[in-house]
Amino acid sequence: MLSKTVIITNETGLHTRPGNEFVSLAKTFKSAIEVENAEGKKVKGTSLLKLLSLGIKKGTQVTVYATGEDEQEAVDKLADLLANLKD
Repeated sequence: MLSKTVIITNETGLHTRPGNEFVSLAKTFKSAIEVENAEGKKVKGTSLLKLLSLGIKKGTQVTVYATGEDEQEAVDKLADLLANLKD
């Protein structure tokens, strides 16, 4: 299992449009993807509803976890996506 932590800088945080982009990318990996908020709540990264339930706003610390054969690529790309969210 690998993980990477980032701080959300997008003014509107993680909402439906960028959340859907994250989920779509997460589904391209063979690894199991999870996302954890600063309070320690961890959800599957391939579920938009669960991802949105984390309440990720600007300034929130988020950790992406990946377990599987492409875990390094998965955490790198998904963490980069979260760190550079655009509306």
